[in-house]
Amino acid sequence: MGALALTSKVQYREPFEPVMPGVTFLEYGNAQVAMELIQQGKIAAVFVEPIQGEGGIYSATKEFLQSLRNACDEAGALLVFDEVQCGLGRSGFLWAHEAYGVFPDIMTLAKPLAGGLPIGAVLVTERVSSAINYGDHGSTFAGSPLVCSAALAVLDKVSQANFLSAVSKKGLYFKELLKQKLGGNRHVREIRGVGLIIGIDLDVPASPLVDACRNSGLLVLTAGKGNVVRLVPPLIITEQELDHAADILCQTLPVLDANNLK
Repeated sequence: MGALALTSKVQYREPFEPVMPGVTFLEYGNAQVAMELIQQGKIAAVFVEPIQGEGGIYSATKEFLQSLRNACDEAGALLVFDEVQCGLGRSGFLWAHEAYGVFPDIMTLAKPLAGGLPIGAVLVTERVSSAINYGDHGSTFAGSPLVCSAALAVLDKVSQANFLSAVSKKGLYFKELLKQKLGGNRHVREIRGVGLIIGIDLDVPASPLVDACRNSGLLVLTAGKGNVVRLVPPLIITEQELDHAADILCQTLPVLDANNLK
């Protein structure tokens, strides 16, 4: 219930309420409001994604993350980075926060760590570790020998410098390609992201486009308030496959006009 309490999306929380109390949601990127709340001295920890996934593919600024770091240090609060979606190479860095030079007290990992097998991990600093006793933190699926072996293999591959540079290169290529093919469409407000986590911000709901893409053989998701197409392809994807994905997006984009005419 703790993790569910930290999502701002009501539809995820409601079926399981009551969830953990004491959670306050703030506007992403609003450093002033965050600092004022943290400095009151009643905040135990601040959770933030360096790059929002479900929230709509928004990248934090260095100033925002640094202000959180400073405020947490002054107030004695912990800074926690959620890198479940943006970590492990997806941004072109092993950890997304490396691009900012701002480091957390705790970092959460999950989905990509074992290449699809169920695993979760929490990384902590020595200072935080010293406050945790044996048995304080546990998880049913966090550490079986089979899954941990897979995670080590994934980490060994993803942490290689040439692998990470390839992710960055493919991300730049894909974003530029999408801007060329989709940027002129009247429904496309922005194409943003870094590495291979990219969002297409629309002025209409994205679901019809997501459905049309699926029917054409391309799996994409919605994000934000339902108006963002979320593109998080495999990190080993080729430029030829990215070309094909961009073509499908371009070919299915007219469904947005057809849907609005209904």
